[in-house]
Amino acid sequence: MTERQYLIVIEGAVGMNYSAYAPDLPGCVATGATREECEREMRDAITFHIEGLRDAGEPVPEPSQLTATYVKVAA
Repeated sequence: MTERQYLIVIEGAVGMNYSAYAPDLPGCVATGATREECEREMRDAITFHIEGLRDAGEPVPEPSQLTATYVKVAA
């Protein structure tokens, strides 16, 4: 089995719940009480999502070359 690396986006803040999604895998989401827990849950969610795609005979999307960065603006 090949190893793939997917971008995940984690949203939330300290003292709040965190949520994450993978832009390359629509519908694949996870939550966690901490950022670290959310990332672990997202790793499991991606594995489960890919298994579901394979079981259904659907193609597994290749990771795109998405990148993320911050930009500063006057506010």
